Amino acid sequence: MISSAGEPKTVVTGYPAATAGSSYPYPAPPPASYYPNGHPPPPPPQPLYYPTAYPAAAPPPRYNTAFLRRLLSIAVALFLLFGLVTLIVWLVLRPRLPEFTVSSATVSGFNFSTSQQLLSADFDLNLTVHNPNSKMGIYYDHVTAVVLYDSDALVETSLAPFYQAKGAATALRARLVAVGMYVDSNIVKGINSDRGRGDGAVHFQVRVSAWVRFKPGAWKTRWHMMRVYCDDVPIGLRNGTSAAATGYLVGSTPKKCVVNL
Repeated sequence: MISSAGEPKTVVTGYPAATAGSSYPYPAPPPASYYPNGHPPPPPPQPLYYPTAYPAAAPPPRYNTAFLRRLLSIAVALFLLFGLVTLIVWLVLRPRLPEFTVSSATVSGFNFSTSQQLLSADFDLNLTVHNPNSKMGIYYDHVTAVVLYDSDALVETSLAPFYQAKGAATALRARLVAVGMYVDSNIVKGINSDRGRGDGAVHFQVRVSAWVRFKPGAWKTRWHMMRVYCDDVPIGLRNGTSAAATGYLVGSTPKKCVVNL
């Protein structure tokens, strides 16, 4: 490019301008005689680059499947063995629940105060308990007897614990006394209605509960709660007034009870 004065214009490139008599703007390397062995030394070694190593992932936990299978097999075998032993014991002993019957029932001094809804009565019950097992005795503990009317308890008492031998029958007497006990108006109406009919039979219920355990030989079972239900125990109270009366068990005797364990 020619300037207006006829002189060439310097081009700006950003690099150093070349000196006169030189085609390269940077200083030349020293001659070979500059070096002791006539050759330039090799470049210094460069450090090797190793990428940062990440910790290896933890392997998943490994379970000893053989041990687990063995443990499961032992548990199943013990369960089956226990069931087999229980079945054999049941087949050999053939355990049966005791049998309860109401042999007799008497009420004396039966008195109602209708206005105040107070009851006084002396119940005398005789129960027969039979152990039908020929290979097991039965222990009875915490024995309780209750007289009810229309599912409402009237009087309750505790009985002495006892042991019943194999195949034995035991007479169990329960005396229950109520003195001036408050009763619901529905009970007053129901009992007065029963006493006004025919033989004046009032239909009571008797409940017996006890903790029992069986004794086959030298071995004893654990304790079980036994409940006895003696429904429809009719006692004739011919006196239809509120005066004191005496009554006895009517109908067919003995009255069989239902036993649950």
